[in-house]
Amino acid sequence: MSVRKFLLPVSSSASAGTALQTGLMLTKMWNAHLQVLHIRSDAHDIAPFAGEGLSGALIEDMLNATEREGGTRARHLRELFEAATEAAEVPAGNAMRGRNEPSASFTTLTGREEQLIAFQARLADLTIVPHPQAGEDVATADALHAVLFDSGRPVLLAPLEPPKSIGKRIAIAWNGTANAASALGSVMPFVRQAEAVRILVSEDYAKPGPTGAEVAEYISHHGVTADVVRFHAINRVAGAGLLAAAAEFGADLMSMGAYSTASRLRQLILGGTTRHVLENAQLPVLMNR
Repeated sequence: MSVRKFLLPVSSSASAGTALQTGLMLTKMWNAHLQVLHIRSDAHDIAPFAGEGLSGALIEDMLNATEREGGTRARHLRELFEAATEAAEVPAGNAMRGRNEPSASFTTLTGREEQLIAFQARLADLTIVPHPQAGEDVATADALHAVLFDSGRPVLLAPLEPPKSIGKRIAIAWNGTANAASALGSVMPFVRQAEAVRILVSEDYAKPGPTGAEVAEYISHHGVTADVVRFHAINRVAGAGLLAAAAEFGADLMSMGAYSTASRLRQLILGGTTRHVLENAQLPVLMNR
């Protein structure tokens, strides 16, 4: 198994930088193709929300301003893409696809962002999204949830700072759920090439299902030895204990099931392991539902 295509949705220059560097690093690791995707809003979609009492001329001015702003944002993102690919020495262009060497392309589509990202992610081996805290860009969280809930494919949360490596030391957050098993399947191509793998389990995190020892046995069939380590919640927060255990191991990649213990809405309101990791992770995190 290998990873051949990455998708990276970007919405602003402020949040895209580190995610783009992360994507290019992975592209070079796998001799894969990175598709950087920018979704422009259709200006006419705002017309129904303009409100009654506005003149046709004022609405037209609003549409034109939205178009100009969208064009400026797209141009800045393309310039960022071109500078990053040149610095990383990754050839850009659709003609490079399918070759056993790294390549990248920049695509702009117009429409509903969450829908188009989910559609495109269904045909990517892995979708990379900027950290929700990067550039304080709300759209990055929307992109992450679009992939998690509507693509059936894994998502990789980029860190806030460019990583020095990805996948040399892998932490597998295991709680026995189907979501964790899905994440395990997605991270296995990385596991087969890792220098060290650790399975992290906890009574504060576990649900009914296979044990960490059984996961280690499964991984051994792929020629990889993994140890199993228990972690404990910090101040009753399992996510904090999980991230601390990953940091102690020196992990540069972690896999976990997302929103496996509660609904997304409940976690957004009350908090949860997934939410804590999304808000506080300092390393790349691969997630599945």
